This record gives sequence, C-alpha cells and structure tokens, in this order.
Amino acid sequence: MKIAFLTPEYPHPKIGTSGGLGTSIHHLAHALVALGHPVHVLVYRQQKDKQWEENGMVFHQIKNIQFKGLSRYLTCKKIEKYINQLYHQQQIDIVEAPDWTGMTSFIQPKKCPIVIRLNGSDTYFCHLENRKVKWVNRYHEKRALQQAKGHISVSAFTAKTTNQVFGGNFPFEIIPNGIEVHPFSESSKESVKEGSILYLGTLIRKKGVLEIPEIFNRVVAKYPKATLHLVGADASDIATNSSSTWQLMQELFDVQAKKQVTYHGKVPYSQVKQFLEQANLVIFPSYAEALPLAWLEAMAMQKAIIASDIGWAKEVITDGKEGFLVHPTKHQEFAERILQLIDDKDLASHLGINAKQKIAQNFSNFQVAKLTIDYYAKILQST
Repeated sequence: MKIAFLTPEYPHPKIGTSGGLGTSIHHLAHALVALGHPVHVLVYRQQKDKQWEENGMVFHQIKNIQFKGLSRYLTCKKIEKYINQLYHQQQIDIVEAPDWTGMTSFIQPKKCPIVIRLNGSDTYFCHLENRKVKWVNRYHEKRALQQAKGHISVSAFTAKTTNQVFGGNFPFEIIPNGIEVHPFSESSKESVKEGSILYLGTLIRKKGVLEIPEIFNRVVAKYPKATLHLVGADASDIATNSSSTWQLMQELFDVQAKKQVTYHGKVPYSQVKQFLEQANLVIFPSYAEALPLAWLEAMAMQKAIIASDIGWAKEVITDGKEGFLVHPTKHQEFAERILQLIDDKDLASHLGINAKQKIAQNFSNFQVAKLTIDYYAKILQST
C-alpha cells in the first residue's frame, strides 16, 4: 500500500521545527517503510516547492499561496491538485491528515480517500482548557471530519470528546501513537542524578507547567537537594498575554527552590534521550493532551513518571502500576509522590520496569503501523 501524510510539520533539517504531531508521523512513517509500504510526506507552509527522496520516503515541500482573503482556499486547491496527480500516477493509494485546523476541509480528491487522525484539534484543546475557539478553526475542523472517508483517534478519550464538541457521531478507530522503542533503553545507574526531576514538553499553560513551581516548592522544602530540569520551547500565555510562560513560572518559585531549577530551552530531538537518562523521575502535570509522545518516550526509558490523571492518561498509565496519576491542582499530593519515588528506589525501579513493558506491548511504532494498514485496507475496500 502506498501512503501519503499531509502535515504542517515534520522533524527534518530541510523542513523546519516540529512538535509532537510531526514526530508521531515520523515514527509511523519509518515503520510503514520498514514493513514495505512506500510513503510520501506532503508538508505545507514551506518557503518553496521542492521534492526529494530519502530513506525510502519521498518528501514534498509545498509553498502556500499568498492571496488576501483566499490564501487558505487556493492552497487547499493546490494540494488537492497535487494529491490527484500522485494518485493518477499510482504513487499513492490513500492520504492521512491531522485534525488540527482542518486543513483538508476544502481538499476533495477525485478518487484518493482521506483519513483524518485525531491528535487534538484546536476545538478539542479549547474545550479542555475552557476557552473560546476561533470560529474559523471550528468550522474547518468539523468540515474536514465530515468529508473524510476514515477517522482514527489516538485515544478513546479524544474520540469521545471530539464527537461531543462537534455534536457528531464519527466512527473513530482507536489507534494510539507509537514510538521507535529501540533507541530508548534503560538508563545506567551511573548516569542517573539522584533527586533530579525532569519536565519534558513546551512551557505552555495547557500542559500544567504553572503548577510545577507550587509542586517543586513543596519538594525542596522536604528534600533541599532536589533539582528540576525543564526541557522544551517557551510559549506565550493566552490568559495573561505574556510573551513568556517561563517568565510567569519564575515568579512562582520560592527563593530556595528557584536556585535548584534549570531551564534548558528547546533541544534537538537527538538530545532528549540524554536528559531522560539523567532523570530520577519525570513529571507531566498536563491539562490537555490527546496521547503525548513524551510520556511514551519516558516510559520506554524505564522511568518512573508522575502524570496528570485527566481523561487520556488512564489509557497510557494504570495508577500505581506504570506510574502515578495525580490531578495537576493537587500540589501537595503531587509533591508527596515525587518525594516517595526519590526515597524509594525499589518502587521507582518497579514502576519503570512495568512502564517499559507496557510500551513494548502496546505502543511500538510497528504495532501501530500494522493496525493502521489494516484500517486503511478497510477504507480502500469500502470506497
């Protein structure tokens, strides 16, 4: 089967920066190629139109058309024409696109079916954060779902919530995100820094980072040697109009706790493993996710993690078995769990072992690729 991914991002030096969406496509695409399925990656929002082949994949950079009031529509029609050509040339059989901003709302290929995979639409995240969504994003996201021939969601929670916010009844196939398990391995005891707490992700309100100072203040009060390492890009804050969430966080740390914090900024994906290796444990106090790759990566590294207990979380972690789940606002309980794992190395090791096993059994990119191919086949048979 020949698959195309339509995406605004992908982790490649020629394409630009990428977040979790692009990384999830990267993991899936590499597994599909390894299983013998040719892959095309169509990346819009590029500076120029360009095509090249690499590692069994064909990359297509697509430059958006700039025309006041019609830029999006004309770009969609450009992409539609591109997809029709690839399909006519028998280079692709099916296209997968993300739900974010509903880019495919005006893309209607003549014969090539489009599958939407939920990794979290703007409407979905606004709902979880209890803030108003832009009407244009909601319109395009709903229209894209209505026009798609197939629907995949990375978690049952995201599927249920998406149907709720759009007032729909889309029949989502639940296929989680997957990762390449082999690059992530257990840390050597020598590399782990005792009392080192890692947060991995964008510094943004929806990921619960403004709860971290209150949690860490309590940890340092009981264990002064604890250190906190923050790895991820800074972001502006919608609620306060601040240009820097990191700046907002700094104001919330106690004087002593602040001395124990290091913000490393955004690092290349190749360096993420190094930070995970050194961490004693990893925290994810998020309010809004679909099924986050960073959680899977930390678990694959056999790390004990403490994460939010909201919605999607229970589809990744069983509380007390592969990690601990705590609501982000329960600062004292969150801090107590951190202190418990620092103090009880056997417990931390036990949770880490269980976490790695769960990743290998349920979230490897090859398993996800096989499930995806089976679903694609059903869609192609029905069209």
